[in-house]
Amino acid sequence: MIEILNRLVDEIERRLGDEIDIESLAASMGTTGYHARRMFSALAGMPVSEYVRRRRMTVAASEVIGGEDLLTIAVRFGYGSVEAFGRAFRSVHGVSHGEVRRDGGPLRAQPTIRFRLTVEGSSAMDARIIERPAFRLVGYAARVPLIHHGVNPAIQQHISSLPPEEHERLKALSSADPRGLLQVSADVDPDYREGSELTYLHGVSVDAGAVVPAGLDVIDVLAGAWVVFRTSGPHPAALQAAYAASAAEWFPSNPWRLRPGPSIVAVLGRAEDFSTATCELWFPIERV
Repeated sequence: MIEILNRLVDEIERRLGDEIDIESLAASMGTTGYHARRMFSALAGMPVSEYVRRRRMTVAASEVIGGEDLLTIAVRFGYGSVEAFGRAFRSVHGVSHGEVRRDGGPLRAQPTIRFRLTVEGSSAMDARIIERPAFRLVGYAARVPLIHHGVNPAIQQHISSLPPEEHERLKALSSADPRGLLQVSADVDPDYREGSELTYLHGVSVDAGAVVPAGLDVIDVLAGAWVVFRTSGPHPAALQAAYAASAAEWFPSNPWRLRPGPSIVAVLGRAEDFSTATCELWFPIERV
């Protein structure tokens, strides 16, 4: 996967002035746009779309300083007007192209990214791969913003808004793996942009043919393979570290890639105040 991401970066560099179709580029390299976007975002710390925008404006800055007609520069980098180009330019550099042309800066350059796999070898990730038939996730869903680090207050508010008896009712409905109350993230932005919206479901897993009580939200999950990581430690820091390690360590070293579908967290045990927890993190996967 590391080699594929570096090839993707090289293709982006060659096509800065063109429409860049990440889906087609990823397919030509033997992977999917979905997996490539998720791995790029996790490892680079920014969506691939944001990287493209920053690289375009980094290269464009030298041409703005050179004094070429602004509309010609805008069109060269895929913008239909000087105004649209100007908004993108300011969002990256923090100043207008006019100020840069007059004063020569300041500029915020985005270097070309290179991905490297660092092999530590000090610990192994606790992971297993299982095949699951189709099943359903049922519970209470809400749209919440994606937050990469720390507690998500929107999720906290959603869970605390449910009466205690509803938590017990959901637990009683659990009839399929993963068992118990689950934290489900679905409809996640492929670029994994912080602040983008996702569907969060507080619920349980049931068999595909199970009858769902009225008033509950349902996410139908297709049959397929899953990788399951077990984490233990401070919550949610240990869980978020597992998300990052899966991209940096596990996926580059194994013949699997993410497939579309929800990610699931099953809490196996926790402290009374939820300061620490043992969890399982489920990702839907397919063979490369």
